[in-house]
Amino acid sequence: MPEPRVVAGRYRLLAVIGQGGMGRVWRAADELLDRGVAVKEMRIDAGFDGPETEDTRVRRERALREARASARIDHSGVVRVYDVAEEDGRLWIVMELIHARSLARYVDEEGPLDEHDAARLGLALVAALRRVHAAGVLHRDIKPENVLLSPSGPADRVVLTDFGIAALEDTGRLTQTGLLVGSPEYMAPERVSGARQGPPSDLWSLGATLCTALRGSSPFARASTLNTLVAVLHEAPELPPESSALRPLLAALLVKEPERRPGLDETEAALRAVLAMPLRPPTPPRSPEPVEPPDSGSPAAPATRRNQLPDWRSRALTAVVLLVAAALAAVMFFTARDPGGGAPPGPSTPPPTVAGTSTAPPSDGTG
Repeated sequence: MPEPRVVAGRYRLLAVIGQGGMGRVWRAADELLDRGVAVKEMRIDAGFDGPETEDTRVRRERALREARASARIDHSGVVRVYDVAEEDGRLWIVMELIHARSLARYVDEEGPLDEHDAARLGLALVAALRRVHAAGVLHRDIKPENVLLSPSGPADRVVLTDFGIAALEDTGRLTQTGLLVGSPEYMAPERVSGARQGPPSDLWSLGATLCTALRGSSPFARASTLNTLVAVLHEAPELPPESSALRPLLAALLVKEPERRPGLDETEAALRAVLAMPLRPPTPPRSPEPVEPPDSGSPAAPATRRNQLPDWRSRALTAVVLLVAAALAAVMFFTARDPGGGAPPGPSTPPPTVAGTSTAPPSDGTG
């Protein structure tokens, strides 16, 4: 077995604990300070298997931006950055090693959170976002994979991680024209459309993340990226049941117009109000209504006609959906802009693509 690699003369790489579109994360040992750390490997050469449209300069600057964004924030709810090293065409971001599961993995293994745990989770993320926004940073990629929970769940420590596509107020734009980087079902509509973003964009992503925590699935996830983007821009979110005390807040956070969303103060007050309520038992799923069979002596009608559109209406609705999808693709082709806001590209610019982040379930959670 080969000897473990040592980076920058002190960080011994032990095992891969996460992988995504922006890099690979290692569990490592800091041999100088004798402590465990997480080391994020960011390959910046042309052979990296991330988004192929980014050049080396953009990759390097994005990695440095992640380190700077995290290093600005000193808060227990944000992963801490200790060091950055450059070696062999790679940047290595050395971070706090957090023994935790992501919210995505927690929900997958344990099931959706109850309302009190979801409210606690929301309050922890609101506190982290206060510090993030006060530092002049937008996270821009809040989603269940980037929220870490301590082994006991959201009642203990919650950590926001992965600032790989964060926007700093005093730095220039990095995302290339026509390229959306991130997970589409958690992107705010203004980010998808290329409009200017601000703190309300992170609050949208917070709302979508809390929906997933309560429902077990994203409120906008669809079968394809294009359909997901259409849903984010034009469709109502799939919210928890009407009996949920969190439903009104989530509906407000997921309003399409950013100026109409609640701010951090309003969000915190609503979450505290939910936490003060008695915990309600989960609503059992409805049983399907029985359908009487048609009379044998009469022409058989479809048993589920009450739940089906007439055939002509179904075909018409399908045609409308296809037209909307085609129109969206055309608009995105000709008007796609940098998510930070900027001039539209010329007609030769390729249509936006999405570089999503898929992570292998970590054995030790990290940033």
